[in-house]
Amino acid sequence: MSVPSDLQYTAEHEWVRVEGDVVTVGITQYAADALGDVVYVDLPAVGASLTSGAVVGEVESTKSVGELFAPVEGEVVEANQAVVDAPETINADPYGDGWLVKVRVAATPALMSADEYRALIGE
Repeated sequence: MSVPSDLQYTAEHEWVRVEGDVVTVGITQYAADALGDVVYVDLPAVGASLTSGAVVGEVESTKSVGELFAPVEGEVVEANQAVVDAPETINADPYGDGWLVKVRVAATPALMSADEYRALIGE
């Protein structure tokens, strides 16, 4: 299973790519595989304020509904409309085109490393 080393991770199976004061957030391949075929995505609106740990959206599959938790505090600067229009993109490319939101943060949070996340999922 793919767990890119250049990303940071949460216990809720989200990944975070830090690029200056903006982070890109998505769900991991592990989460996408566990959900199955993703059929619906609800994302926070641009301009929304996120509180770390709060539910900010959902990812629905043919098997279940998964809540999307904010891994950081900040303001949504971009939501990936492409995954709203084609939710299966999350299954096909969770670390690339399947990203969910970009958030401007005041400080980069302390998240799990790839090795720590691999240990969490038993890889």
